[in-house]
Amino acid sequence: MARYRVAVIGLGRMASTIDDECPEGKQPSVLLPYSHIAAYRAVPEVEVVAGSDVVPEKRSAFTERWGVAATYADYREMLAKEQPDIVSVCTHTVERCEVVCACAATSVKAIYAEKPIATSLAEADQMVDACAARGIPLAIGCSRRWHPWHVRARELAEQGVIGDLLQVTGLLHCHLSHNGSHLIDIVRYHAGNADVQWVYGEMMSDEAAATDDDQPGNGYLHFANGVTGIVRGMPSGPVGVEIDVLGSAGRIRGVGNGLDWEVYKPGDDRLSGMARYPFPRTQHILAPNVHAAYDILRCIEHGGDPACSGKDGRAALEVAIAIRESHRRRARIDLPLPDRSLKIVALA
Repeated sequence: MARYRVAVIGLGRMASTIDDECPEGKQPSVLLPYSHIAAYRAVPEVEVVAGSDVVPEKRSAFTERWGVAATYADYREMLAKEQPDIVSVCTHTVERCEVVCACAATSVKAIYAEKPIATSLAEADQMVDACAARGIPLAIGCSRRWHPWHVRARELAEQGVIGDLLQVTGLLHCHLSHNGSHLIDIVRYHAGNADVQWVYGEMMSDEAAATDDDQPGNGYLHFANGVTGIVRGMPSGPVGVEIDVLGSAGRIRGVGNGLDWEVYKPGDDRLSGMARYPFPRTQHILAPNVHAAYDILRCIEHGGDPACSGKDGRAALEVAIAIRESHRRRARIDLPLPDRSLKIVALA
């Protein structure tokens, strides 16, 4: 019997249906199950008992697909009646702060909210503080932190395989808050999860930077541990999603959205300089959101923060805003940003 009851708020793509976009073999870089509900189904310790959405058709589709009869238009009613232990918040970004804070005011034991964490820094602060005040783990869905090969790459760096960390470069054509939260967060993760101290940024245009709309951009980040970070959200030609971790004695490079990995160390050939070594892949793997579910259970039962916590989600949003602010001011932006009303209106 499952030990924990799960409820899901927002029954759309990330909650329920995104696996349909990734049939076996079509996107080999995507590990299934992907959606929150499908991932929970792979974890015997939990059971999805209810869902909430304001759209009747989504509630009906949820019941038909997953066989869960308890659905609600009002998520507050669901929280009161079902008293879930874990809540997944898969709403639009503009609604996320209100919903997470409402969940934190109940008896829930953990919250897993989709990315980006919020629209404004003030909202992100409110969410982090509300959960911290009740001792509730808040996980944010920058799911590459739970991807087994990203985790393995960071383990290799921590073991000193490539020497001292120097620079982490991430490429992903994206808007800075929406999928840029993935890009910024995974660069920060591979940089040792250090705080970003200052940022230089570039947006697509002055006109784009003048609005609060989500836009592509590039950033140069300085981390507290001395590592340099580069994020490129603008187009990179034919290059897809890449991460490059550069050390004083080698490099680790992930290409194809984490599908292929390379380890380079100094070689005997003085002309080439570097020799390629096999990447020691983990043999038994689970999908990132399944790892996320187990990570949340670890937090409930043993304490600590999720691999991607509310603070990590807030850090990604703050860097995204700082990149835009740097373009606006033509200046280096020091963090943390004092103006917490600054925001980016994400695409979804």
